Amino acid sequence: MAQSSAEQIRAWQGPAILSFGFRPFFFLGALWAAVAMALWVPALCGAVVLPTHLDPVAWHAHAFLFGYLGAIVAGFVLTAVPNWTGRLPVVGWRLGALALLWGAGRLAVLVSAYLPPALVVAVDLAFPLVLGAVLLREIVAGRNWRNLPVLALLAVFALANGLFHWDAARGLPAASGPGVRLGLAAGIALIALIGGRVVPSFTRNWLARLGSGRLPVPPMRRFDKLAILALLAALLAWVVAPVSALSGVALLLAGALHLARQMRWAGDRTLREPLLLVLHGGYLFVPLGALALGAEILRPGLFGIASAQHLWMGGAIGLMTLAMMTRATLGHTGQTLRAGPGTVVIYLALVMAVVARLAAGAWSSEATVLYAVSGTAWIIAFAGFAVLYGPLLLRRKLTE
Repeated sequence: MAQSSAEQIRAWQGPAILSFGFRPFFFLGALWAAVAMALWVPALCGAVVLPTHLDPVAWHAHAFLFGYLGAIVAGFVLTAVPNWTGRLPVVGWRLGALALLWGAGRLAVLVSAYLPPALVVAVDLAFPLVLGAVLLREIVAGRNWRNLPVLALLAVFALANGLFHWDAARGLPAASGPGVRLGLAAGIALIALIGGRVVPSFTRNWLARLGSGRLPVPPMRRFDKLAILALLAALLAWVVAPVSALSGVALLLAGALHLARQMRWAGDRTLREPLLLVLHGGYLFVPLGALALGAEILRPGLFGIASAQHLWMGGAIGLMTLAMMTRATLGHTGQTLRAGPGTVVIYLALVMAVVARLAAGAWSSEATVLYAVSGTAWIIAFAGFAVLYGPLLLRRKLTE
């Protein structure tokens, strides 16, 4: 007789961390985010030399965009697949092998100065390609065509990683090349697509339990689709022509549309619930990043392209993933969906990291101090997640 997802998870008698996709990837992703930043800050100051063939800025961009985000996307997808397709989750040693493959990519890029370049690329790209193959198999077997766009964005993300390595191999500034832009665009598109479903849905469910009052507009209405199409067009224009005035105007338009989209989600009614408020805050960085980047393209020198991009990198991706990690961990481990004081602290620390990084671009005379403040706050956020949520991720639920 076929087992249900819950039955298969309970049947696994090995380490609890391998009993569900979110467990290893959320935990390892958070640890990597903290460790990589702890390496990056002294490398930026020249205090240490990293054993990588990449320049420090390029390694920093790759470590967080393709390293950290790759892990969190894997944790989310592997956890969501059973709900999407009705098929069994990837658990046990198969899950462990995927986690080891991700870790091998991080190590290979970090010590790439001592490895053949082709080996580094092969090891690093193996993880997104295998993950994509797993997702494709599940979508086809479950005939779940609705989530093909997620697979398409994952493929774009893997392509972006390949472009990054290609630029680095040719001695080009990979951190400002098309690979990073394409990877960041894929990440923002994922947030717009998936976040645009879950944020209003979670908000509606919570507000409905409170009783009467304004509720969010249901997700993926005609206006939502228009806003997503405008964002995709703006992202494509920015990837291809990053300093074009057309790209700047398109980003401003997309930012305005997504601000209007988010205003329909009743976020102002979630001030009493940090677990919901942080989701709205994370999504808010999508339009803010588009507006800041568009303004910087049209009026260079406001705070720098890199700082504007960090509204997306640290704000939209960083805060939204941290919000989803905390909520999913609580929900899937049988805890009450409530943000305790420690969780609120890590949310605020991440917001501080983003604000300090943006300020570093606006006040170059204080950039060194602000970089250190931003990096320290980032470490507090993700090391704090590992400390607070690690015990939940590493042990079984009482009901398992």
